Amino acid sequence: MNETPEHENIPTILVIDDDAQMRTTLTAMLDEEGYDVLTADNGNRALTLLKEVPVDLVITDILMPEKGGVETIIELTQAYPALPIIAMSGGGRTGNMDFLDIATKVGTKATLTKPIDLDTLLDTVARVLSAASGGEA
Repeated sequence: MNETPEHENIPTILVIDDDAQMRTTLTAMLDEEGYDVLTADNGNRALTLLKEVPVDLVITDILMPEKGGVETIIELTQAYPALPIIAMSGGGRTGNMDFLDIATKVGTKATLTKPIDLDTLLDTVARVLSAASGGEA
């Protein structure tokens, strides 16, 4: 069965976060806006998923077990140089936001601070997707 042409224009976003509640919340926010959303609970699962399913944007947490966000961002930018990435962090237990500065240096297009504000999330996603599509045209 062929997909409808309308479906082809819907961006697919991969959300990577070890916190199940955060994945659910972000999925609901993005789904409500009409995006297709996939999730992974760590960088290893995300990298495996990306080998099977192409996405238009990745939103990743920084502090995660197994494979952290910075390491995941580095691997994603090497394997998929055109794939835009947004990093997010609440700074962990110490509230250290240096991780977002590091994420920017290794290839993210934008950063978000947790807790995530809905309007900021949607504005950032729209801006990054628009820049990515404009850069490819």
